[in-house]
Amino acid sequence: MSEQKVFTAVVTAEQRGAYTVRLDGRELPAAVAGKFMGESASRLDFPVVGDDVSVALHDGGEKAVIHAVLPRRTMLLRKAIGTAKDAQPLAANVGKVFIVMGLDGNYNIARLERLLVAAWDSGGVPVVALTKKDLCPEAELADKLAAVAQAAPGVEVLCLSSVSGDGVGQVEAALAGGVRCCFLGSSGAGKTTLLNRLLGREAAPTAAVREADARGRHTTTSRHLYFLPGGGQVIDTPGIREFCVEYSAEGLDTSFSDIHALAAGCRFKNCSHVSEPGCAVQAALEAGTLSPARLKSYQKLRRETERQELGTDIKKRVLAKRKLKNFSKMVRDISDDKRKLRGG
Repeated sequence: MSEQKVFTAVVTAEQRGAYTVRLDGRELPAAVAGKFMGESASRLDFPVVGDDVSVALHDGGEKAVIHAVLPRRTMLLRKAIGTAKDAQPLAANVGKVFIVMGLDGNYNIARLERLLVAAWDSGGVPVVALTKKDLCPEAELADKLAAVAQAAPGVEVLCLSSVSGDGVGQVEAALAGGVRCCFLGSSGAGKTTLLNRLLGREAAPTAAVREADARGRHTTTSRHLYFLPGGGQVIDTPGIREFCVEYSAEGLDTSFSDIHALAAGCRFKNCSHVSEPGCAVQAALEAGTLSPARLKSYQKLRRETERQELGTDIKKRVLAKRKLKNFSKMVRDISDDKRKLRGG
């Protein structure tokens, strides 16, 4: 039997276990190979949009079968919601993570801080894209921009209107040279409207937001990689109403670099920044150089991170114990078989 020819393709769409891959400028339907599926231990082993994958072609080159996921450079994750324990991958191999937030009722600093932690932890570079500039009263704009700058130290912040086109050129410039990015944000943030503006066509449907809370319906229901006329690439994701941080110890310190820098001056290395003497963070709070809301967000996310790390450690111990138990049973079974063969 002749050896199958294997090609490298990129995953451009994913929906309920069905994939689309791009190979030599063509998009083909794809499925994972049976062996690949059998050897995968968790959701993280399966392909995600943005992955480079090894594929074999079938049906005269009209369909692809995915045999392997090539090493990832970056991975954007969130903790699975509900009772699921595994992390949920959102996008792979992105150079920049655009956190899209509307300047209308969608504006939420606490959510922004949470998404920034995930963005930094992905390995990509976060960029904040504030949409709906046309809906923000001029008197409120400066204060909102100042709050975003404080919540996102060292992060590029873009302010734009996808309707008028004001500021959209900044997004195009940030993606120049074929940079791949991911749009991350809640429903109603304006991700799809911005994507359509960048594409110059309506590639994805949009829906009106409710006036009461500025929330939109989930018009994007699957992840898809789009290639822009200017050479950039955008992975659009469904609107996220609940976002739990996952594996974000380093991302937390980077996102809250101001508090992390203050903590270096605390008297105790394991300072919780609550009531310990010599706490530099509490001193900044009393001096008014650190806002109570920002410290509260940091402490909340740190507790989530610590619980996540503890849960991961416990899971590793349980899996190791189960593996050792299975190995011991296998050894006993082999010994019993040997005794039976010897007539014992």
